[in-house]
Amino acid sequence: MKQNLAESLRWCRRYITFPLVVAVAFIVFVLFFNENSYSRSAALQEEIDQLEAEIKANNDTMHHYRALYMSLNTDPSTLERLVREKYHMQRVNEDVYVITD
Repeated sequence: MKQNLAESLRWCRRYITFPLVVAVAFIVFVLFFNENSYSRSAALQEEIDQLEAEIKANNDTMHHYRALYMSLNTDPSTLERLVREKYHMQRVNEDVYVITD
């Protein structure tokens, strides 16, 4: 038992040097305790991905409403269809029955 402990201490003295300890401490500091740590970078990247997805969804919605706007300005039948469907408007002498699910 004492021999194993002595061999272990001899091995540690031979291979674990001060520059190695400093290098390992620096790497651990950079990876875990720095303001630019890996966990913070991963959290920020996840937030960036979520915001990019939100931007894409908003752009898709914007394109849909721009196309609807252009259609409403150029096509009177689209305007009439939209008004009749959305606002339940009717023509004179016309009955409208609203059926909801």
